[in-house]
Amino acid sequence: LGHSDASPDEGVVEDLPLIDEKAVEQLTEGLISHYLPDLQRSKSALQELTQNQVVLLETLEQEISKFKECNSILEINALFSEAKHYHNKLVNIRNEMMLIHEKTSKLKVSGINI
Repeated sequence: LGHSDASPDEGVVEDLPLIDEKAVEQLTEGLISHYLPDLQRSKSALQELTQNQVVLLETLEQEISKFKECNSILEINALFSEAKHYHNKLVNIRNEMMLIHEKTSKLKVSGINI
C-alpha cells in the first residue's frame, strides 16, 4: 500500500444511498409512537408526584404551626406557674406582716411602746 494524496472522505458522498424522505418520516413516526406512551405516563406520574408534594408541604406547614402554637401555650403555662409562685410569696409576706402587726398591737396595748 502506497501513500496517496487522496482525502479520506473522498468518494463518501457518492457512496451514500439516496435518502427516502417518506421512509424517514415513517421511521420517525414509528419511533415516536413507540416511546410517546411511556413518556406521557411518566409525565402524568411526575405531575401527580408534584401535586402530592405540594399537599405534603401544606400539611407540614400546618403541623409546624400547631407545634408553634403548642410551644406558645407551654410558655404561657410557665408564666402562669411563675405568677402563682410569686402570688404565694406575696400572700405569705402579707400574712407575716399581719402577724407582726397583731404582735406589735398587743405590745402597745400591754404598755410597751415601740
